[in-house]
Amino acid sequence: MAAFTSTPPKSWMRWAADMRNGLFSLLVAVLLGGCSSLTDLKTDISERLFGREVHDPPTELKEIQATVDLKLLWQASVSASPDYDFSPAVDGKFVYAASQNGELIKLDAATGKPVWRVSAGEKLSGGTGAGEKRVLVGTPKGMVLAFDQENGKPLWKAKVASEVLSAPRIYNGVVVVRSGDSRIYGLDAVDGKRKWVYERATPTLTLRSSAGVTIDEAGIAFVGFAGGKLIALNSADGKVLWEASVAQPKGTTEIERIADVTSLPVVDGRYVYASAFNGRTVGIDRASGRVLWNRDISSYVGLAVDGSTLYLTQSNGAVYALDYSSGKSYWRQGGLQWRRTTAPVAVGRYAMLGDLEGYVHLLSKDDGDFVGRLRTDSSSIMPQPVALGPYAALFQTRGGGVYAIGIK
Repeated sequence: MAAFTSTPPKSWMRWAADMRNGLFSLLVAVLLGGCSSLTDLKTDISERLFGREVHDPPTELKEIQATVDLKLLWQASVSASPDYDFSPAVDGKFVYAASQNGELIKLDAATGKPVWRVSAGEKLSGGTGAGEKRVLVGTPKGMVLAFDQENGKPLWKAKVASEVLSAPRIYNGVVVVRSGDSRIYGLDAVDGKRKWVYERATPTLTLRSSAGVTIDEAGIAFVGFAGGKLIALNSADGKVLWEASVAQPKGTTEIERIADVTSLPVVDGRYVYASAFNGRTVGIDRASGRVLWNRDISSYVGLAVDGSTLYLTQSNGAVYALDYSSGKSYWRQGGLQWRRTTAPVAVGRYAMLGDLEGYVHLLSKDDGDFVGRLRTDSSSIMPQPVALGPYAALFQTRGGGVYAIGIK
């Protein structure tokens, strides 16, 4: 049983000490390494903390007694994406996926059979978004590209201030997209013309993140920022409805004070949940922005909610289950530490997650024990899996695999 204890494990205490005492050394190292711009510096720091380089040896996986059959429902492929994060998008009966060399595909959600496959004609860095007969992706040069869902034909291009690292979202004729400098744009879904832009002052040093925007059924866009702030915007006009503090920067150096919200906020009922790197996880009143509870558990990739349970991937790769209304811990599973664990997906009565070696893990909602495991193509799984109905999830790997995995 992966029971939670009030005393943090030694590996977590070591991680916390390393973060407090070693971040300044990291800053010196990347500066001496010849970063030519602030963007290069952000990229280097993010990569060293969370990217392809291994900091601590990954926790070795132990054999498990599987009690639930994980089933590969189907698999498809796009080109490899070693440098940018991509997630599949589900819209109706179809799945859309993209890769950094510009490949874009449409798949039957039930079978994985390709419907069409096109080239965007340029390198991609963010995607995939889908809805309202549009497929949306972004480029390193700050272009947002829209394609027709029916046949994959290009519809329009729009320019934003800097690279697009996350999936654009669409609601009621407005495409909401985040650029790498943390500006949020509202673009007309018909022609890509700019309708509004939101920008705010940010700290000098922030983490480079592929976190984008979450839009609820009422058209409210929830966006996390550097400095630990979460903003609610009206997607129709970009007006701010409220601002909440997820974390407060602490420390004496800029790098020690990084407290960025680097994962997608999650909306469920009256709550919005958000987590900051080097900060806290909070439950926020969706209507007012009032913080209802907080826990000193940080995350880089994110969380998921299922009924009364909030699943959270900690910054070191461990997994928590928390009570949705109070943040009280149900359990902690440390068997995935240092394995670049993905954000969780709630599947049935389980949490499903991927790791750096292409494994997909199934954890019991009751106690956090491993109850199932399945391997994909052995390459690292992208940080944000996507639910495919109530009993399955989609995983995209850096090697180019797109996998639909379910439970029996």
